[in-house]
This record gives sequence, structure tokens and C-alpha cells, in this order.
Amino acid sequence: MSGCGECKGCSKGKESGIKNADYTIALAGNANVGKSAIFNQLTGVDQIIGNWPGKTVERAEGLLLHSGKRIRVIDLPGIYSFSTYSMEELVSRDFIALEHPDAVINVIDASALERNLFFTIQLLELAPPLLIAVNQIDLAEKKGITIDTKKLSTLLGVPVVPTVAIRGKGIPALTDAITGLMQDHPVPPVLRYGREVEERIVKIISLLDTVTTQYPVRWTAIKLLERDPAIMQIVSEQDPGIVENAGLLADEIESIHGEPVCVVMSAERYQIADRIAAEAIIMRTPGEGPQKKSLTDTLDQIVLHPILGYLAVIAVIGGLLVWTFLIGAQVSTFLANFLSQFEQYEPVISAPLTDVLWNGAFTGFVAGVTLIIPYVLPFYILLAVIEDSGYLTRISVMLDRGMHKLGLHGKAIIPLILGYGCNVPAVYSCRIMETPKQKTLAAFLVTLVPCTARTVVILGLVAAFVNIWWALALYAFDILLILIVGRIAFKAVPGESAGLIMEMPDYHVPSLSVVLKQTWARTKSLVWIVFPAYIIGSALIQAFYAAGLLNPVNDMLAPVTVIWLGLPAVIGITLIFGIVRKELTILTLAVIFGTTNFAAIMSPVQLIVLALVSMLYIPCFSVILVLASEFGWKKALAISAAEIIMAIAIGGIAFRVLSLIM
Repeated sequence: MSGCGECKGCSKGKESGIKNADYTIALAGNANVGKSAIFNQLTGVDQIIGNWPGKTVERAEGLLLHSGKRIRVIDLPGIYSFSTYSMEELVSRDFIALEHPDAVINVIDASALERNLFFTIQLLELAPPLLIAVNQIDLAEKKGITIDTKKLSTLLGVPVVPTVAIRGKGIPALTDAITGLMQDHPVPPVLRYGREVEERIVKIISLLDTVTTQYPVRWTAIKLLERDPAIMQIVSEQDPGIVENAGLLADEIESIHGEPVCVVMSAERYQIADRIAAEAIIMRTPGEGPQKKSLTDTLDQIVLHPILGYLAVIAVIGGLLVWTFLIGAQVSTFLANFLSQFEQYEPVISAPLTDVLWNGAFTGFVAGVTLIIPYVLPFYILLAVIEDSGYLTRISVMLDRGMHKLGLHGKAIIPLILGYGCNVPAVYSCRIMETPKQKTLAAFLVTLVPCTARTVVILGLVAAFVNIWWALALYAFDILLILIVGRIAFKAVPGESAGLIMEMPDYHVPSLSVVLKQTWARTKSLVWIVFPAYIIGSALIQAFYAAGLLNPVNDMLAPVTVIWLGLPAVIGITLIFGIVRKELTILTLAVIFGTTNFAAIMSPVQLIVLALVSMLYIPCFSVILVLASEFGWKKALAISAAEIIMAIAIGGIAFRVLSLIM
């Protein structure tokens, strides 16, 4: 077994090599079972990250070279069922059922066998060539759990391989089993349910003779019995009578059991999972003494405690923000000062066009460097460490109840935290949300989070020339605004919101290779958006400004900036520069007035209002481009327009209120 060593410097070359593979396999399983670790072990190369066609669900694939064969490896999203309640579930089931991969590797957690087998049984219903990778057997053994993999293979009728993916244990045997599975293409056995359920499945199968679908017939019958809306629609378009008869059979099941048919089917699957797990698991014998409380159990008593747990969350998030506001800011300042030796780092008012364009481009380059290196890279490294250690899921669980107020769940805290570093990676991370509504809502709220660039404006205008308490008040107001706007948007944005279903893995020491690969996979996509946006946008706007083309902007915006917001007329230009990068609001102001003592040119009320408006109005170019790439231009422009209107409205109200009290 060896990873692909081809085209390391060319993503297009790697993508072409992957698509020209001899075979395609898919990794499927619950979240936090080690799928990504197995994926990295199999491919041995950087992941090619993209979206599924027409979806915002993240897609990762790589290439495995083994026994002279080129094998395309697809890492499917971590899910718990094949319902249609989330895009991830729909994408996974359609890929397996419609794309017909040569093999599906179901990765399961050895320490939670019964819960994981619930999904395995659903995979068996889809009937792909199936292989089970029982991962994290070392953690299970520490809990006194041993899995008889041969017995499990016999019970399920499919090959089973034990692995410890993070250490590479069992990976060679897994690749050999994959090769054998692809060559034989075995059809997994049919697991039979209770008599009353099985009889009705058989009846529905007999009705499907006149219907053509790309899905397996038995699986289609089961989904019709469960009243799956997507399958019902497909069948109804060909023969509505079949859907009606299946509904009657489902009614009979509900009448017999007194439960919704979906609950009955879940109980049937869990019954099979429980029976198989009971026969395959070997527990520690009583003679070996009482089982010691694991480190995970001990730590969870603290981090999931109703009081101590929230204190731990505050401490961890506070640590991330300390890096953002203190250490990261110092590194950013050092880099900016160092790079300023090579080129003027401020807007040029009058100079030859080539100098203006070069200065603007260099300013954009500096903006990208001083963002990625001090903020994004360290933030992603720390986030990957927290995530790989197993603690990030605990944070999500602790904050889940509060997030429900916004129509989100606990996982939304991840993009919101990222937003304090930079809104660009924060918008990207909204992919972890389950439904399109939650993704859109999370992205909207993320753009309201004051990133490091907005922090510079708040500190440079308010903390420096008014006082630190007014600066902190702006942050407090922003949090309150996110809560209020989030609640309103939850009611206004169409679509459904899903609850939080997360597996809580055991704690372990983070793997350096996993942390670095996760960091690079998340960072490299930013480089291709941030740098072009900063360099090109900064060059063009400085060129327009030097040519005097932005001067009419002041007159056009005067009714808003002067009359409504109570600010100097020249603020119109500074706000335009702020679209490229928020710090340019301060830099432009300093160049135009020829001083950095802003208290001499603006009143405390004006400084607070300008900082408030800069904090809320339209995101920077990079964020708008990411919003467009993730959600389309319509939603990106709608979010931008909503924030412009909100910033202007709140800024005007703030000017009038503050004028009365200050």
C-alpha cells in the first residue's frame, strides 16, 4: 500500500488522476469514528476539498495506489441515517445508490458497536459491496470491550477488519480486503425484520414491478413503508397507486404497534443491532476486578457539568480570543512594520498610475499576509487541536440549548468563534450545519461578528480616543444584536432546522499529522480567495481614489453620512476603502486629514458612530466572494444589503441617542 505521489504541486493534475482511477470506493459512517484518519492513511496525499455538484456539502477525495490499481477514495459526510432530513444524508445515500461505487467501507467505533450498527444495517439495505472497518479498537479495549471480528463478520455476512487508524494499525489488511471486495463484488445478505414488517415489505416489492428507479427494489419498498418523501415522489410520478397502497400498509404497521412506522422501523433495526452486538462483544470478566473509570468519564464530569462545563467553555474560547486580540495582533503589527520597509503602506493620493496600482497591490498583499500568518494559521491549528482531542464536540453540546434560540444548534459556535479571527474561514465552516436554512442563518450571523480588522477600527477610534469601556460596550452591543437579529432571521428565513446529533469521542492526544493536514486543508482555500481579493481590490480602489473618481461619492453619500449619521462628508470615501479591508477606514482617514489624532477632527460621539457603522456594514470583498461561492450571488448580495441598511439605521439612532447623553 502506498499513497499517490503524483502531481503534488498541481491540484488539477491530482483531480484528473483521481477521476481516471480504476475503481471508486466510499468511506461511510457516523461522525467521529475515525473516517478522516482512515482516509488520510489510505490516500497518503492532501485531500482535494470541494463541494458536491449543486450542493454546499463538503466533498473530500484522494487516490490510493495498491496492487497496481488506482483507487479513487471518497470520504462521505459523517451521518447517522439515510433519511432526507439533512443534505449530508441525502448526498451520501444517493452517491451509494446511484453512483454505484465498487466498494463501501463502513467505519464504525468499536466502543459503541450497537449504536454504529444501526447505520450499518441501513447500509446493508442499500446492498452495495460492503466492508466493515472496526476502528478505535484500542480505546474499546481500555474500556474492557473486545470485538470478535470473525463472529461479527459471520453475523453480518460481510468482511470485517479491526483498525487503529490514527496509528496506521490494520491499514494494510484493510487495503487487501478492499482489493478483494472490488474484484468479487459480493452482494451482502438480506437482513430480515419482524414478521408483520417483513410481510408488508414483500407486498410492496410485488407492487414495484411496473416502476423503474435507480434504487434497489427492497430498499425502495422499505422507504415507501417509512413514508420517505423523496422516494414517494419518485414512485408517485410513475404510479400513484403504489404510494397509496404502501401508505395503507404503513397504517397497518402503526395500528399493530401503536407507534409511527418510522419509529417501528428504527426499533426493528436497533433490535437486530442489539442482537449482533451482544454476540460479537466480549466484555471483561468479573474476576478481573472492577472496571476503572476512564479518563474520558472523569473529564466529562467536569466539562459537561451544568456550571463547571460553562466555565471550561469560557476558558477555552477566551484563550482563542486572547490569541486573536493580543498575540495575533502583535505578530500582525510586526509583519506590517517589516513589510512597510519595502513599500509605502498607506493609500497614495497622487502619483503615477503604475505606482498607485503597485502600491495598492502591495497593500493588498500585506493585508493577506498579516491576516493569514498571525490569525488564520494559528487559529486553525488551535481549532484542529481542540477538535482532534475530542473537546470540540463537548463545547457544541454545552451550547446547544442556547443556540436553539437562534434556530441553530451547538455546532454553530464553531463558525461564530472563527468569525472573531476572520469572517472568511468562518463562512466556510458553516458547511458543518445540517440544513440549508441553518447554513444560511449561520453565515449571516457570522458576518456580524467583529473580525480582527473591525477590532482594529474599534480600538483605533474608540478605545484610543474615547475610552476602553465604550469599546467594550460596542462588543456587548454586537453580541446582543446577533441574538436579536438571529431570532428574527430564524423566523424569516424559509426552511427547516435540525437538532444536534453528535457522537462524543473519547479524549486523546491530538495527532500532529492530523492537525497539520486539517489546518492546511482549511487554509489553502482561503489563500486563493483572500490574496486575489485584497490585491486586485486594493489596487483598483486606490487607482480610482488617486484619479479623483471617488470624490463624487462624498456628495452622493452626504445625506446619509452627514445628515443622518452626523459624520464629516469625507467619511463616504473611508467607508468605500473599508470594503477592501476595514483597517483602511483608519488609514484613509489619517491620509485625508493628515493626522492620526482623530480626537482633534471628530467628536467622541462621531468616533463611536463611525466605529459602530464600520463594525456592522457590508463585509469586505473576501467575505462577499466566499458568500457568493457558498450560497450564490443572490444570497450574498441580500446579506450585504441587509447589513448596510441595518448599519445605517442603527448608526443614525446611535448618533441621536449619544448626542443627548454625552
